[in-house]
Amino acid sequence: MEVKKLFFVIFLLSGTGLLAQKKQPSEAAMQRAQKKEERKEKINQLIKQEEEGALIFNKQNAFSINLNTDGWGLKFEKGKYKTITTTNIMWLELGERKHPKEERIPTLSSSGGFILISNYIYGKQNNFYYLNLGFGQQKLIGGKGNKNGIAVSAIYGGGITAGLLKPYYLEVQNQQTGVREQIKYDGTNASTFLDPNGILGKGGLFKGFGEMKFVPGAHAKLALRFDYGRYNELLSAIEVGVNASYYSQKMPILLLNEEKNFFFNAYAAFTFGRRK
Repeated sequence: MEVKKLFFVIFLLSGTGLLAQKKQPSEAAMQRAQKKEERKEKINQLIKQEEEGALIFNKQNAFSINLNTDGWGLKFEKGKYKTITTTNIMWLELGERKHPKEERIPTLSSSGGFILISNYIYGKQNNFYYLNLGFGQQKLIGGKGNKNGIAVSAIYGGGITAGLLKPYYLEVQNQQTGVREQIKYDGTNASTFLDPNGILGKGGLFKGFGEMKFVPGAHAKLALRFDYGRYNELLSAIEVGVNASYYSQKMPILLLNEEKNFFFNAYAAFTFGRRK
């Protein structure tokens, strides 16, 4: 009888141990719970920071689509946190600058029994692209106040710029041979290049890239950024500002118009990115 009781006690203890082991969470479940708790704590910290009106982070990466008064631009920006109100930033921007008097002319022509529809810009000598490398600062003016608020920052800085002139080609019909050919302005063919009766349209999309000319210069910018991103880890903003650029030589864009070294424009940009 005593032996039976002993076996019963051992069986009871063993079953209790198995149940305890089953109830103990797995290592993977514990890791998931820990990550969830860390994420919750991070969100609480972000909310607290925003309630205090601060933008606190280590670094940020952002992309922008710029709509300029004289063209367009695409920009990549990196930022490094310095103080609660100051971030050091650098940017790389690629875009195209257009002459304010550019006029697009539609054309109709025939080839091989087909009607071809095209267009060209009358008198355009070069496509003017630019590549800006800049350094500056982002200065916090007003914090968000809450998670649905807007942070306002001033951005200023400058750097070097590369003006890139790509010859603009036209497709014309040779008056002597009747053959279609593509030409660029070379200083001796103005009568053909500016004769709308002989122009069939613009040249090929990539025509002239191998002849691109580099012109160095400098640029500066001043802007306001309105950041409405949710929490500090997201950057979603609208930026408005002005740009000034100066090149080492006058930039020929449109024939029959004055060439200049200095360019000034205003812009609006849609900016998005992340902070860490």
